[in-house]
Amino acid sequence: MPFEQRIPRELTQAAVQTYAPAASGVYGVSNEREWVYIGETDDIRGALTVHLQEGPTTVMRRQPTGFVFEVCEHSRRSGRQDRLIQEYEPVCNRASRLHT
Repeated sequence: MPFEQRIPRELTQAAVQTYAPAASGVYGVSNEREWVYIGETDDIRGALTVHLQEGPTTVMRRQPTGFVFEVCEHSRRSGRQDRLIQEYEPVCNRASRLHT
């Protein structure tokens, strides 16, 4: 089942502050060509802000331009993240699973 939010918001600090909640959930970042990363966190806004402030990490080198999210309780996050990764196959999640 895809993300509830189908149309990504622009991945900028202003949009993250305006639209992303400081709440538990899952989030995805993408660029025009691919899904870059899907994560789960206690603070969606905080996690997206960290991505924006990081240097040239694996995620940011893919030049993500948009984000989507779903608020969900802590107990459901990991399972939901796994289902979304399986569906969207984000490039950075695939790479990290190869190294674990």
